[in-house]
Formats: sequence, C-alpha cells, structure tokens
Amino acid sequence: MTTPPAIRIDNLVKRYAGEKGSEGKLALKGVSFDVPQGEIFGLLGPNGAGKSTLINILAGLVMKTSGSAEIWGFDIDVHPRNAKRSIGIVPQEIVFDPFFTPFEVLENQAGFYGVPKGERRSEELLDAVRLADKRDAYARTLSGGMKRRLLVAKAMVHAPPILVLDEPTAGVDVELRRQLWELVTRLNREGVTVVLTTHYLEEAEQLCDRIAIINHGELIANKPTRELVGMMGEKVVEITVDRDLAGPPAHAAFKKSAKKGDRTVEITYDKDKITAGQVLGLVQEQGFVIEDVTTREADLEDVFVQLTSTE
Repeated sequence: MTTPPAIRIDNLVKRYAGEKGSEGKLALKGVSFDVPQGEIFGLLGPNGAGKSTLINILAGLVMKTSGSAEIWGFDIDVHPRNAKRSIGIVPQEIVFDPFFTPFEVLENQAGFYGVPKGERRSEELLDAVRLADKRDAYARTLSGGMKRRLLVAKAMVHAPPILVLDEPTAGVDVELRRQLWELVTRLNREGVTVVLTTHYLEEAEQLCDRIAIINHGELIANKPTRELVGMMGEKVVEITVDRDLAGPPAHAAFKKSAKKGDRTVEITYDKDKITAGQVLGLVQEQGFVIEDVTTREADLEDVFVQLTSTE
C-alpha cells in the first residue's frame, strides 16, 4: 500500500471578490499537488504568485472558491477541526501578545487547541527551540530571532504531524537562519512533514526533498529538487585570459557570453551539445591564452528564473 500524502490539493481555485460589478482577482487557478509524508516540501513562487493564499486556505483563514484540500486525510470542509489539529502554521508576521511570557504563550495556545494540562509540552518545546532560559521573560523583550523560534514552538503545541513555515527567514540574519534550519531539519528527522515557502533559493535547494513552483496562480513545476535542477541543460564556465578584453569572445556555440571583469568572461553553453573543453578551445582559437577556469552547474535560481520569467 502506498502511503497517503500529508497534504492533498485538488483543483484549488480562489477568486477574491471584486468591486461592484467587476470580477475579483483570480489568485489560484485550479492548483493540484500532493505533499508526501515525511518530506521537507518547498513551495516557491514570485511575490503575488498565490503561495500565501494557498497557505491561508489550509490554515482556515481564507475560504476557497472551489476545489478541495485534505490535511492528513481530513477534508478541510468536511472535517475542519481535525484538519486544523493536523497542521501547525508559522506565519510571516510575528504575532503574539507581548505581555505574556514564552511559557504563557505556549500554555494559552495549547488551551486553544484543547490540549489537557497534563499533556502539554510547553517546557519541552521551549527547550527544543532553545528558549528555556527565557521561560518567564516578557515576550516583548525577546530578540527578533527568539520571537521567530517561539513562533515555531507555538505552532507545535498540539503536536501536529505537519508544520508549515511561511517565509520564516525573511529579513533575519545569517546566524538565525542557520539556527532555524537546524530546528526544522531536527523536527523533520523526528517525523514532522515540513512545508516551506522561502525567497532564498539556496535554502530551498539545500533543504527541500521536493519543490513545487507557483506562478500567477498556476502550478508550473512539481519535482524532486535534484530533478528540477537537472532540468537545466546549461553549464557556465568562467574564464580568465591573459589580456584585457574589449568585449566577450563570441561564437554560435555559446548560449551566452558576458564580460565579468577586465580579463574575465562568463560563457553559458548547452552541455548536451558541447563540452567545456570545446568551449575553451573556441576561446583559444580567437587568440586568447587562458590563465584560469572555473565551472558551475545551473542551480535552482537558474531554473526558477527560467520558469517564472515572462516572455
């Protein structure tokens, strides 16, 4: 038997109400995909693509126009309470009462979900997000990074099998991003399915098992991360030559040739049609002596730009 998905989205449509007599914005245009259990699943797309609308539908904050969504096997319309109990949402905005302590924030949230006092895990969660020493401090005194970690703990008070993080590292420093990802990967190793939206494509590439890309309310890609990156047949070689360049070396075999410095050029080529050695040979044929060479494969950013760029 195949394992049922953690989340199933089927032909989901959301049209916001327009002003008098006008059709509202169509934010989701029949989106369908599954989030496999136990994975870190990336949901990517430009601003306004429909990511937050989709997450808000799952969270019960936005009513869908049509289609269906299941969370841990529970239809959000038929079994809304069970669906909500199966998911924890970490929003972009930092939202909790600043006059409660972190311990009180978690206790109150557990109470909202009807978790009996004897089954609450507030101390355990504070320890997991490294806030045990701030247990009794007012939440308003916490740093931005601590508040982010408290939001993760808050989303986990009812022990949901699915955790959704909506742009969790937007505007935070490198060290906090590292701490958050350590926490997320640890939760995932413990069996939590993670759905992540991020603008940092290198994060998605490193963390996610599978990535879906939404653009203009439509699903345009949904593949394992390595397969998605492998869609790009391009390779890039950066060459330093022995003298200043008036312009980049050009050849019909190059997809792109761009001057990067006085003596440095970046050449993009189709690795299925030509090899790096042949590229170097074509540059040498134009009278240049090559002093240094570096190459790189196309990464997720290249794929993302290619898929989401408008004609």
